[in-house]
Amino acid sequence: LSVTRLFPLQVIFDHEGIFLHPTPDEGSPDQDLLVSGSLRQDSSSVVEWAQCPGEKSQSRQLLETQQSYETEWDMVNAVSFKKKNYTNGEGDHERSRWAFSVNICDLKSITVKKEGWTFLILQLKDSSSSIPALHFHQGGSREFLDSLRRFALLTESPEDETRLLVSTPNKALSQSFENLLDDNNFGLVHKFKRDPYVATLGGFSKVTNYIYDALRGTEEQQQRPPEEVADLLGEVIPGLEINQQEEPGFEVITRIDLGARPQVSRAEPVSADDWSKHQDPEGRIENGAALRQRIFKGGLCHAVRREAWKFLLGYYPWTSTLEERKSLQKAKTDEYFRMKLQWKSISEEQERRNSRLRDYKSLIEKDVNRTDRTNRFYEGLNNPGLTLLHDILMTYCMYDFDLGYVQGMSDLLSPILFVMENEVDAFWCFVSFMDQMHQNFEEQMQGMKTQLIQLSTLLRLLDLAFWNYLESQESGYLYFCFRWLLIRFKRELIFSDVLRLWEVMWTELPCQNFHLLVCCAILDSEKQKIMEENYGFNEILKHINELSMKLNIEEILQKAEGIYLQIRSCKVGVQFSPPLCEPGHHGNVTPIQLQGAADNRPQNSCRGVFTS
Repeated sequence: LSVTRLFPLQVIFDHEGIFLHPTPDEGSPDQDLLVSGSLRQDSSSVVEWAQCPGEKSQSRQLLETQQSYETEWDMVNAVSFKKKNYTNGEGDHERSRWAFSVNICDLKSITVKKEGWTFLILQLKDSSSSIPALHFHQGGSREFLDSLRRFALLTESPEDETRLLVSTPNKALSQSFENLLDDNNFGLVHKFKRDPYVATLGGFSKVTNYIYDALRGTEEQQQRPPEEVADLLGEVIPGLEINQQEEPGFEVITRIDLGARPQVSRAEPVSADDWSKHQDPEGRIENGAALRQRIFKGGLCHAVRREAWKFLLGYYPWTSTLEERKSLQKAKTDEYFRMKLQWKSISEEQERRNSRLRDYKSLIEKDVNRTDRTNRFYEGLNNPGLTLLHDILMTYCMYDFDLGYVQGMSDLLSPILFVMENEVDAFWCFVSFMDQMHQNFEEQMQGMKTQLIQLSTLLRLLDLAFWNYLESQESGYLYFCFRWLLIRFKRELIFSDVLRLWEVMWTELPCQNFHLLVCCAILDSEKQKIMEENYGFNEILKHINELSMKLNIEEILQKAEGIYLQIRSCKVGVQFSPPLCEPGHHGNVTPIQLQGAADNRPQNSCRGVFTS
C-alpha cells in the first residue's frame, strides 16, 4: 500500500506570477522572452512550475514596461496580462514547453539573487540537468523557501552567503511527513518553524532519520580534512592528545577508568521561612551563592517560586532592594503594555499586508489551544490562562520580531505563567528564559547541533562501551535526545517535576551545561536494558520515546550531580567549544567547563587519545 494512498497529498505552496526568463541556450527564440506561470509544491515534496492556463507569454513589451519602474510593487501594478484562448491543443503544447517538476531530494543548492525582485537558481545534484531560474516578480520567494524548509534543511554555504545548501530526507519520509506529524501518537512540538529538521521531535524511526541526515549534512559539508577534524576534537576536550597517525576512519579513546561515582543526596526544598531569612531589612538577598546552592540541592517549595524564579531568571537583580524591585516592575509593566498595544492596535487591513505577523498569530493560536490542556490552569473552554498565554506570546513577537514565534516556545512559557499568575511578570521571566534558549529556536538550529555534539562527547567520555554500541546502531548522534534539549525535558516529565528541574538548572550549578548531565543520567539508567535486549535503531528510539512521564526527577538529579563529581575528579577537563550562550547574552558565547581544581586529583588519572 503506497504512502500517497494512505495519506492524500496536500498543497503546501501555490503561487502565480512566477516568471521564467528563458535564454536562447534554453530554447527561447527571443532573448527578451518572459514566461509567466504558477509554482506549486505538495506534501510529496515535489515542486512543479507550469505556465498559467490561458496566458500568453509576454516578451519585449513586458520587459520594457517593467524596466521603466525601479521597484517590484510599481512593476506589478503597472503590468497587465492579456488573455488568449487556445484551440486545437496549441495551448497545451505551449504551456508544456517550459513546464518542469523536481523532487526536493534532487536539489543540491538554491542561490538567492535580487534584481529589483528576487529570483532563485535551483541547482540539481545531477549536474547534467538544469532548471530555469524562478523570478518572483510578484513576491512569494520567502514563502516558497519556508515551504521547502518543511521538507529540507537549508543551510547557508560557508563560501557563498547567497547560496543555500539543501539536505533532505528519504522520499518515503517526505511523502508522509505532514501526516506523521499530525498524528496524535507523536504528541510533540511538531512542524517546528515549518522545518522538518525540527518537526522530527517525537516521531518514530522514519521521522527521526531526518535528524540523522540533517546532522550529517550534505556531502559537500561533510568533507573535512583529517587535521581539521583533529582540531575540532581538540577544542571539544582540551588536554587530550590528538593522534593522526593511527588508521584513518576510527575514533579511539584510551583512558583509565573515571573511578567510582560519588553517592549524592538531595535535600528538602527551600521553604518560605528559609527564603525570608536570606533577606535583609531592605529586601536584598544575602549570601545569594549559598541560597542558590540550597536551591540546587533541594529546589523550592511552591509558595516561594513566584518570587524566587524572578531572581533565578535574572528579572530581579540579586542585590536589589524591595523598593528598587517595585520601581523596576512599574517600568517593565509600562514597557510590556506599550509592546502589547502594538499588535493589539493593528487593523485587519494592516494585518492582511503583514504575512509574517499573520503566520506568527496563526501558529500561536494553534499551539495555545493544545498546550498543557490537562493542567487545571489551562483546562476547559474560554480559560483566561489560555488568553494570557496567547497575549504574552504575541507580545514577544513585538519584543523580538526577528525570531517571532516558533512552535515549542509555548511549552517554555506555560510553566512560567503557571507559577507567576501575572501577565507582566511571566512575560519578562519568559524573555530571560528565551535569552538562554534563543539558539535552540533560530533558523539554523546551531544551538541544537552544538548541544548534541557536546552530549555525544560527554557520553563517549563517560561510557565508551555504551557510546560504541549506540554508534553501531546508527544512534551515535543521540538524535533521540533532540526533544529533551529543545524544550528542556518539558514533554518528558510530569508538570511538577518540570518546575523542580528548571529551578535547579537556573541556579547554573554546578556547571552551566548541567542539562547535558541530566541527559547522561537518563541514558545511564537505560543503557543496561538497551544493550542487554540488543535494541536496534528503531527499538532505541521507541524505548526513549516511551520514557515520557515515567522518569523520577530526584533520582535523575542525584545521578547527574554524581556524574559531574565523577568527571571533576578526572584530570582531563571537559570544555565545550563552541559553547552554549550565557544567560542574557544569547549573541555572545564564552567557554563553559566541567572542570574542578586539579590539586585533589591523582596524577595522570585520565588520558585520552583520538585518531581522526
